[in-house]
Amino acid sequence: MKRPFSNEMYPDSPPLDERSKDLRRLVVDALDGGSRGHLGSSMSLIEILRVIYDDVLRHRPDDPTWEERDRCILSKGHGCLAQYAVLATHGYFPRQEMRTFCHFPSILGGHPERSKIPGVEASTGALGHGLSIGVGMAIAARIRKRDTRVFVVMGDGEINEGSVWEAAMSASKHGLTNLTAVVDYNKLQSYGRTAEVLDMEPLADKWRAFGFETVEVDGHDVGELRRALSTPLGEDKPTMVIAHTVKGKGVAFAENEPTWHHKSRVPADQIQAMYDALAEDA
Repeated sequence: MKRPFSNEMYPDSPPLDERSKDLRRLVVDALDGGSRGHLGSSMSLIEILRVIYDDVLRHRPDDPTWEERDRCILSKGHGCLAQYAVLATHGYFPRQEMRTFCHFPSILGGHPERSKIPGVEASTGALGHGLSIGVGMAIAARIRKRDTRVFVVMGDGEINEGSVWEAAMSASKHGLTNLTAVVDYNKLQSYGRTAEVLDMEPLADKWRAFGFETVEVDGHDVGELRRALSTPLGEDKPTMVIAHTVKGKGVAFAENEPTWHHKSRVPADQIQAMYDALAEDA
């Protein structure tokens, strides 16, 4: 039986524009510099994080701890190369820092660290905690009477964790309209398809049952993401955006390929093939 909103249902997904390709080239810069990293997990995230930081998030790269800022938590911390690329292009740190990935004493490690990297709101990578942190931040903003919005980006494999659903119940109980969660639904996790490891379908219905105003979008369509993320979707409810994505998006030989979840060694010829793929008109 065909899954709703499978990748195959997006034959008209917009081609990558220059902004999206530039961000992906920065991810490849980091893979080249560090000879390792989560390529597939980062490439599926690019448009989600791009839209949050470019178009929605209230933030100041020259003042990362500005109290009135919105917050974005990358709960699937292994996809950090996408966040690093977006932060670099916004001026949180120099673009050339990407090539120091996983080198001593670089600030850029294999998972994001709040105490080291300007713009990172939470140290993540132990999966399943980001939504709980986001709930706390959203409640704190309400107590302080601030209009702060909180975004939490999770992986589809990550939501196997029970702590995610505990946080979801709490968000619903408190009617956290200022909380928006996003699931990067690329349908692959570290060792197989999510449907085979632990099937989460019907995913949208689950989130609705947990009290979230829920919408499904093409996670590589910048316009769809902008419409879904620009404002909270419901009254007295948190928002859930299920973003259907392609793992490894933009590098054909890595797309939907589980072996590209993480690489500990990336040969020079594969690095060049990635640059070549991102230089093509698409």
